[in-house]
Amino acid sequence: MLAARFHEYGDPDVLVVEEAAEPHATTNSVRIAVQAVSVNPIDYLLRSGALREVFPLALPAIPGRDAVGVIDELGEGVSNASVGDLVFGLGGVSDTTAEFAVLTAWSSVPSDWSTEHAAAAGLASATAVGVINALGDLTGRTLLIEGASGAVGSAAAAFALAAGARVIGTARPANHQYLLDRGIVATTYGPGLPERVSALAPEGVYAALHAAPSASLQDLVTIVGNTSRVVTVIDREGAARLGVRNVDAVNDSALLERAADLGRRGLYTPRVDHALPLASIRKAHELAESGAGKIVVTLT
Repeated sequence: MLAARFHEYGDPDVLVVEEAAEPHATTNSVRIAVQAVSVNPIDYLLRSGALREVFPLALPAIPGRDAVGVIDELGEGVSNASVGDLVFGLGGVSDTTAEFAVLTAWSSVPSDWSTEHAAAAGLASATAVGVINALGDLTGRTLLIEGASGAVGSAAAAFALAAGARVIGTARPANHQYLLDRGIVATTYGPGLPERVSALAPEGVYAALHAAPSASLQDLVTIVGNTSRVVTVIDREGAARLGVRNVDAVNDSALLERAADLGRRGLYTPRVDHALPLASIRKAHELAESGAGKIVVTLT
């Protein structure tokens, strides 16, 4: 099969498209013929070697954490899927950007989602559902999301709004209309955030999500006033230092099904900013690292 791979750690130039051995479904997993994948921060952090002490990879490695495609193999123990099903889901730490990939968590694709939307949903939505689970009942409460226009932030906003929360989100001014169109109260990043949020929510903010690569975690603690209701998906070190919770995605089909259900109800459409073919995998990683938004790589 064709796959994107890197034989050494480094910048996007280490990525090549070449033949690789096909994977096969194992117990409680499915294999898909991949239609598209997304590029997540963990993909370029792994490729660069920044996480080699935490997640050492056997090289050459295939990048990619999530994917969408049609099931063509069922592993032993799988009873809730069939060959021919179109699903999106999560693979291993790094292994989906190829013509075939094995998923250990998956859900059927909502009919209103494009292939690109489904490719962008896996890791972002699993992470977002984990955040909402960690924060508990948000009904009638205000949630502040730092980075609300990003993949995880926008997914978390959709879940929070569906749960009856009011959401205030930070983003660059160019993305404020994107937030407003989704029922999110928009404000900007940077110095003065507590004052801006106080003006928008004089009654106070119940909880906050840190979903952008910013140095605002202390501000979020100040705004909420309770470390147990502040969650980060970005800053593990800051979480340990300040005593707030860090949430990572887990491979759980139930989390993905919650995202798909929200999609079927028209309440969640994953963010996609650029779609590129597999031959442009280097460019895809470059764009993702530059902050150009959510990048999808298509294989069909």
